[in-house]
Amino acid sequence: MKPTVSLIISFYNKIELLEYIFIALERQTCKNFEVIVADDGSNEDTVAKLNELKEKYPFPIKHVWHEDKGWRKNAILNKAVTASECDYLIFIDGDCIPHPKFIQEHLENRKEKQVISGRRVMLTQKVSQKLNKTTIKNGYLDHRAFFPLLKETLFDKQPTHIENMIRIRNKIIRRLFVKDKTRGFWGCNFSLWKKDLLAVNGFDERFVYPGFGEDVDLDNRLRKTGVYPVSKKHLVTQYHVFHKHFDTLYEPNMALVEENKKRDGAFTPYGINKITE
Repeated sequence: MKPTVSLIISFYNKIELLEYIFIALERQTCKNFEVIVADDGSNEDTVAKLNELKEKYPFPIKHVWHEDKGWRKNAILNKAVTASECDYLIFIDGDCIPHPKFIQEHLENRKEKQVISGRRVMLTQKVSQKLNKTTIKNGYLDHRAFFPLLKETLFDKQPTHIENMIRIRNKIIRRLFVKDKTRGFWGCNFSLWKKDLLAVNGFDERFVYPGFGEDVDLDNRLRKTGVYPVSKKHLVTQYHVFHKHFDTLYEPNMALVEENKKRDGAFTPYGINKITE
C-alpha cells in the first residue's frame, strides 16, 4: 500500500538521536507513512549504521545523502522532496522526537493552501540524559518528563516551553482557548502539500549558514502564492533534545531573505530545478 505521507528528517551524523526518532515512529498512531532521511553528508560509519537501522523497523526508510561540503540542509531537503512518493510532506529535524499522535495530527488538520506549523518542547540537559531506547519506547516523554521539566522551568529558570506539552484535541475547547493563528513556521515542525512546495521550486539552496532564515524565506515565498502557515499549538507536539547551540551568521541569510522578498513571484531559480539565465 502506498504511504499517505512522507516524513522528512534532516540529519547529520547523530545516529543515536535518529534511532530515538525511529523508536518514537514505531509508536505512532498513524502507521501509513514513509521516512526519508535527508542526510547532509554524514560519515561512512554513520551511513553504515543507518543502513543497519533501515532493516529493523516496519516502516519504509529512504536514505538520501550528498557529500559533506559544509551546511547544505536546503539542498538535501530538495533531494528528499524529489525522492518522496507522497502528496503530503512533514518536516522535522534529527534532534526532535515526535509525540505518538504527531503524524496523525498533521494529517487530520491538513487543508488546501495551508502549512501546518508546530512548536517544540525544549528538553533540558537533565531530562535529555534520561533518554535511551527503553525510555523512548516506554513513553517517558509523554508521561513522566512533565514534572522534571516543570521543576527546572520554575526553579532553574530553564526556557523549556513546557506549555507546548499540554495537548488540546477537543475542538470546542480549542475554539474557546486556542486560536489557530497565522504565524511563521519553523523548519523543525511543519507540513504542507507537496504541490505547494513544488510550485515555489522548493528550498533556496543558497542558504548555507545554519540557524536562521531558510524557513523564513520559504514562508515568505509560499505566502506569495496564497499558502499561509497556521499554528497548531498544543496539538502537533515534538520534543527537542538538548544540545549546545551553534553560532549563527544572520547577515548573509537575512540578505537572501530580503532579496527574495523583493523578487517578483515566489519561484526560486536556486531550488529543486536549477534555472540558468
